[in-house]
Amino acid sequence: MKPMYLLAACLWAGACAAQDMPFMPAHMHAHASTIASAAPPAFVASSAKPYAALADDAMAVMDDDMRRAPMNGDPGHDFVTMMIPHHQGAIDMAKAILVHGTDPELRNLAQGIIAEQQNEINVMRAWLQRHDAGTTTHTDKEVHATH
Repeated sequence: MKPMYLLAACLWAGACAAQDMPFMPAHMHAHASTIASAAPPAFVASSAKPYAALADDAMAVMDDDMRRAPMNGDPGHDFVTMMIPHHQGAIDMAKAILVHGTDPELRNLAQGIIAEQQNEINVMRAWLQRHDAGTTTHTDKEVHATH
């Protein structure tokens, strides 16, 4: 198993284990998303729910989004498409502690998590755009070379 696949599989297996869900290999994600139930509602950090309920909501959205990540077999692509919702889950959980937490140190940590994870999401999205553009350009060159 290639290192990137191993890392992605370990992250996914850990997320599944934390929620008492069976681990599903990456190649089965496309099939699973077609038979899975409806996506959970979007995460909203609100004082109308206790922290534990917000954390559960954030985990449910993250898990569903990771499961539905568009995989194409390229380790870099698959890693990034799964890490974006993983990072968004961290942001959502940090928002939940900002709603309910009073400890200044943890609130500061949560604000840092939001800033850093959002920055990393932006970096990953930019990587995907460059990667997808590079793949398309490469394919176009190959197609034109055969004409």
